[in-house]
Order: sequence, then C-alpha cells, then structure tokens
Amino acid sequence: MSSGGITSENREAYMEKASKAGMKIETDPGQDVALQSETFDPALLFEPLRVNALDLPNRLVMAPMTRNMSPGGVPGADVAAYYRRRAEGGIGTIVTEGTFVDETAGFTSTVPRFFGAEALAGWKHVVDEVHAAGAKIFPQFWHVGLMFLPADDLDNSNAVSPSGYGRPNELTGKPASVKVLEDTILAFGRAAASAQQLGFDGIQIHAAHGYLVDQFFWDATNHREDLYGGKDLVARSRFALDLVRACRAATSTDFPISFRFSQWKQQDFTARLAATPAELERFLLPLADAGVDIFDCSTRRFWEPEFEGSDLNLAGWTKKITGKITATVGSVSLNTDLFSSFATESRVTNNMVRLVEMLARGDFDLVDIGRAVIADPDFANKVRAGTLHELTPYSVAALATL
Repeated sequence: MSSGGITSENREAYMEKASKAGMKIETDPGQDVALQSETFDPALLFEPLRVNALDLPNRLVMAPMTRNMSPGGVPGADVAAYYRRRAEGGIGTIVTEGTFVDETAGFTSTVPRFFGAEALAGWKHVVDEVHAAGAKIFPQFWHVGLMFLPADDLDNSNAVSPSGYGRPNELTGKPASVKVLEDTILAFGRAAASAQQLGFDGIQIHAAHGYLVDQFFWDATNHREDLYGGKDLVARSRFALDLVRACRAATSTDFPISFRFSQWKQQDFTARLAATPAELERFLLPLADAGVDIFDCSTRRFWEPEFEGSDLNLAGWTKKITGKITATVGSVSLNTDLFSSFATESRVTNNMVRLVEMLARGDFDLVDIGRAVIADPDFANKVRAGTLHELTPYSVAALATL
C-alpha cells in the first residue's frame, strides 16, 4: 500500500486510527529462517514475466510506500538514488510511492506530485536511474479524497469526496460535483500521458485503503444517487471505470495499467467490498474490460484465505476470475503487518516458503514487498542467493531516512 504518509513522526496518529479501525496485533511465528533456508527454492521468483509488450525481469515488485521526503512535492536526487538502490538490489519492478495527480489530491507538501514541470523533471531523473540499474518502474497515482491526519499541512477545506464522509457516519465534508469529479478523472488521464512521455514502463492507479477511489466503492462513504453512486458495488464503480478508461485513452494500447484495490480500509480493517466470489466477479470484470492489465490485490497478510471453502487469497481469486496478471502483497518475509509493526517489533520469518508454493500453484504472478525492501535495499539479491538469514529486520526507525 501507499502507506498514506506513515512516518516515525506521525506514528501515534496512525496507531490511533488503526485501533479505531479494528486492528489487532497479530504475528506469524513462522519457522526458524536458517532451518527453512535449507528447503527454500527462490527460482520461481526470478523468472521473467511479459505484460503486454513489457518484459519484467522477475516477479519481485517494490510496493508503493509513502516516504514524505519530496519537499514541495518535487522528488530530488536523494529519491532517485533511493529507488536506484532497490533496483541494484535485484528488485525487478518498482511501483513508486503514491504521487498526487493534481492540486486537490494531497494532504501534505512532502509527498511527491505528478504534475508541474519541476516535479515531472524530478521523476524523469528517477526513471533514468532505475532503468540504468536494470529495473522497470511504474508511478502510483494517488488521490486521498477525504482522508487526513492531524499533522497534514495542505488545505483540505475543499477535499474531493463522494458524499462528504471520510469515515462511516462522520460527515466532515461535502459531496463533490460531477464537474469536479470529471476534472479529477482528467487529471489521472494527464498523469498517465505524462508517465508514458517520461519513459515509465506502466502506471498504477491507487484504488485501495479507503482513499478517494475506494471511497466511491464503499457504501459507507458513497451515498450518491447520480451516475457515480448506487445501491450496489457495480454501480458505485462508475468513477473507477471512467478513471481507468481515461488513463487507457491517454496512453498506447499496450502500455500496462495496474490497479490496486483492497477489501479492507484504513477506516475499518474488517470492511469488505465483496462478500462472495460472485460479487467479486461482478466488480472485477468491468474493470478488466475497461483496460486494467494487472490487478494489485492488497491484503495485510498474503497467506490468509479470502473466502470460506478455499485457501485462495485475494490475488488468487482475482486471477481465477479475470485471467489477468495479479500481484499479491502483505507481510512478505515479516511476522507483522504494517500497522502492527508500529506497536511491536518485526522480525524476519520465512513465510516465503508458503509464498513460493502459492506462486508455483499459479495463484498469482507478482509479489509486492514494501517494508522489507525499505529496511534492506538488497532484499531481492539476498533472497536469490538463499541467504534469508542475512535479511535486515524491519523497524519503524527505517522510515526516518531514505
């Protein structure tokens, strides 16, 4: 996930929000890394993958993780070096931290923008550095909607939202007009065109975790009765469909579009968009038809089944339903999920044996790694060498520096 501005400084605010959302401190005991290293075969993780006309070097993806280190919204040389180090460390594809698509999209001035000459020039340098190190790179396009923290420093008085609800039963804003929503869709399209012009290899649309696009999906935050609302999930998907179509129209037909979605929300960890596989199918197939090439299926713990009666996780079900390339994510190599890691120390655990078993079975095609790659730029090279015992454990302190 884009961590939504999670930093060591606003840790307490996030912990409070996570507690209200129903977070429980859960850990995966796993087995001793040294013992499992003897049976761990990483070969499948390093097979190439073709997406449309794009060849990805391997199956490992750096997940989008917000770093709040782009003053004025401009990614600098330090940001470019940060991403290059992960490419040099063996990651095949990088999805950048979330980037704001227009002036209404953000909540803090230190998250990078994807508009304006200075910010785009910064991103061009990032692309060149990552490509020089042999990896592919997608920017993640982000609009937070009505989702803020006390420390945020941008004006949010005119925040865009479906119905003025950032959380269930908490009216804190106003519904956006259709004109504002159309302008927002156009902003995503402009960002997609800019990405291809700058040499990015594809794009990712952030439609997860309770931010703007996800606020349209969720009946607790979308009470609209016009074309962008409705009583069922399919009807409430119109905004996302128009957004995907705008990005597809702004780019070449084979330019990969990745779409990140989740069942859970930061406002409610127990929320679910789709309660059954049939409902998930009705949600996903129109998105696939609209132009999504990759579904990035965000879960907090990748090994957990999504529906009763099957051990498939969300990515597994999504691949089964759509036939599209899917990515899984959630505590890969770590014993705690993102929010739990603020309250308890994370340690390396070899849940990657199970990960490779699921990959071999065909449950998904790509694996996103977030915190573990922040902590250890050489994560992929160490996994490839089978030296899992050398992986650096994640700690909140890792957020303090690039």
